[in-house]
Amino acid sequence: MARYTGAVCRLCRREGQKLFLKGDRCYTDKCAADRRPYPPGQHGQGRSKASEYALQLREKQKAKRYYGILESQFRGYFKMASKRRGKTGEILLSILESRLDNTVYRLGFAMSRAEARQLVLHGHFLVNGRKVNIPSFLVKTGMIITLNEKSRGLDKLKSAIEANASRQPPNWLEYDANALIAKVSSVPTREDIDFPIEEQLIVELYSK
Repeated sequence: MARYTGAVCRLCRREGQKLFLKGDRCYTDKCAADRRPYPPGQHGQGRSKASEYALQLREKQKAKRYYGILESQFRGYFKMASKRRGKTGEILLSILESRLDNTVYRLGFAMSRAEARQLVLHGHFLVNGRKVNIPSFLVKTGMIITLNEKSRGLDKLKSAIEANASRQPPNWLEYDANALIAKVSSVPTREDIDFPIEEQLIVELYSK
């Protein structure tokens, strides 16, 4: 399965803001985006005026890297969004939010989406009582997500749950922290996404 294997801190620096790809490290003074707030490379500190295309491309790259997916899959999501009624950009973000790995991260079971992806791949979560090990699985309204009973003793999961105890899940998820059970109560909306993404620039890029 194709995935990015390079230094993730370079991605944050290239996009000019934190993408929270390293979990709790992103909240410490070790964060590379804070220590070196300029793009990587020998010309990273040079100034240049970005073209319209460059702005659109950067916005698309930012969204891809934030959700941890590659180009072909991202393009597929855009095609899916463009076939649905409504604003294509907002529908695209709703689809990205509905991925199972993102849902696991939003519920606080992992410190980063990369960690959530690994947990899903290893079969630690059930959807409607069945094990799902596909990170790109799209959850739908009414689905129940639970932590596998055999996985509840894992130190990584317990430490993540404890560290994220104060994190509030988005409005489209109902979460019982004691039972470790969540229900998808609605479709994710634009208001549920607090990360600054200008989705219209992505639409303009793919519409050329």
